[in-house]
Order: sequence, then C-alpha cells, then structure tokens
Amino acid sequence: MTDNATDYAVQALQVERDGLNALINALDVSSDHSLHGAFQAAVRLCHDMRGRGQGRIVVTGMGKSGHIGRKLASTLASTGTPSLFVHPAEASHGDLGMISRQDIVLALSNSGETRELSDILQYCARFSIPLIAITSGADSTLARAATTTLLLPAADEACSETLAPTTSTTMSLALGDALAVTLLKLSAFGASDFKTFHPGGKLGAGFRAVGDIVSQGMLPLIDADAPLPAAIAQMSESGLGIVGICDMSGRLIGVITDGDLRRNAGRDLMALRAGDVMSSSPVTVTPGQLAAEALALLNERRIQAVFVVDGGTPVGLLHIHDFLKQGVM
Repeated sequence: MTDNATDYAVQALQVERDGLNALINALDVSSDHSLHGAFQAAVRLCHDMRGRGQGRIVVTGMGKSGHIGRKLASTLASTGTPSLFVHPAEASHGDLGMISRQDIVLALSNSGETRELSDILQYCARFSIPLIAITSGADSTLARAATTTLLLPAADEACSETLAPTTSTTMSLALGDALAVTLLKLSAFGASDFKTFHPGGKLGAGFRAVGDIVSQGMLPLIDADAPLPAAIAQMSESGLGIVGICDMSGRLIGVITDGDLRRNAGRDLMALRAGDVMSSSPVTVTPGQLAAEALALLNERRIQAVFVVDGGTPVGLLHIHDFLKQGVM
C-alpha cells in the first residue's frame, strides 16, 4: 500500500512548486499578468499606512484561507507591520468593531465568493476602508469590491481528486509572506526590533545581545611579560582553554589557547613569556553584537571561546557553552 507513497508526495510537491513558479513569473515586470502592478499598489497602501504611524492590516479569511490568514497576520506583526486576524463569521456578530477607518483589510478567498466575507466587504465600502484581496477569482465578488486585487495565476491543486485547497493556499501564503518581507525591507525595521517582538525561542535567543548572554566572573587575563607557566595556570584554572594577554593599559593584545601551546611544544615552554607564544590580533566581539552573529563567528573561525571587548578592554568571555545554555544553538 505504501510502495507509491513517496511518488505521490513528490508529485504533490512538484504541482505546488509549479504554482510558486507561476506566482514568481506573474510578479515579473515583463509579465502580462496584472499581479506586478497590483502588488506594487498593495505595498504602497500598506507602506503609506505605516508612514502615518497609525492603522493596522486586518487579515480575514474563511476555512483554509482563514488558517493562512492567521499565519500572515502573525508574520506581519512580528516583522513590524501592526496586524490582527478577524474571523469573518465573528465579524458579523460584533467584531466589525475591531476594524477602524485607519486600517487596511487583507481578505483571502480562492474563489472570491466566500459568503461569510460579505459583511466585511460592505463595511469596507461603507467606511472607505482600503481592501486588498488575494484570490484566484478575477471577476469575483471579492475582486470587484477590492481596492487592489492580488490575482493568483492559474495553477492546479495538488489534490486533483477533490480539488482540496493545496497549491492555492501555498501561493496565498507565499504572496502574503512576500508582502510582509517587502514592507520590512522598505522600513527601518531591523534585528533589534524583531528581538523586541520575538523574545522567546531559538530565534529570540539569537537576537539577544552578546552582553546579555556572556558568562560573569573573573576573566583569565595576564600580562605579556608574565612567565608562560603562569599563563598556563590561569588557563587551567578557568577551564575555558584560553587566556587573554593584555598590555600595560589593560587592552587585549593577544590570546593563548591550547592550540598555541601545541604549536610551541618543541620549545622550552617553561622559559618563555606569555607574549612569546600568544596569537596577536585575536578575534573579539563586542557586548552589543547579536548572539547569532557571535556564534557564526565562532563557527567560521573554528574556535570555542572569544573575548568580549569594549574599546579594546576585555569585559567578558564568551564560550560555546554559553550559547548552549541560552538556547542560541
């Protein structure tokens, strides 16, 4: 019974991929499809609303489109565009009051004939609330009522037997994500803003500052003229496999790691100074850097620890274990 399971799965993914390719082609400036101009118009509407510093994008949809709409409202909100989802059936029983005249409504319906949307469409028309539609129905009730219609290009559903919404919902989701990302890029919204809206989970941890996750305690630091055995003792005591070398003003000028000791194994280590074996111009990070950036640096340089410096002075030591503890990895 399951011999063809992966074949069916690949076929479904291929059909949905074709739908996304059609969407990409429809957005191309050289395309005859109306989506290119309509998308730009939708972006202008939303961007102007954000520029005024008021209003939200109110997303609505019924059934599968509603599920996609909830996700899009969440994505818009977390990327700097105030947004909420209003269920069309609940809108008819009082939730229309959640839509203000400063808002923009984004309505999703593949056919464009979803009966439950009728009260929202009439409400938008009555109070001149801009309406953006995502639909496959070019001449549908929703498309005719919309200020701007993002018309999905023709594409087969992955489930040809029942025509259950599959490719159409994937295209709607992708187009909504494209709108959210475009608005993000056109604004000053950055990593620190995303951190404010998304403090939890692995994503939130990655957007924390290095200064928020660095280990506290005594730093393994020593002068360049100190005997190497003293530097080794410092390294062993900290258990972090690294010791920082500072000049007379307290600025970090080098580090000694286990690797530096191995590279100098043929010399009389007991007779050397710390400065004789240190690696100069060490890799460092600052307290304000993102934790995700610092982790990428450790991975790129294949090191396990890095000093955190402020104006060249060591203020902390970031170890790979700190990322594990904070859930960044």
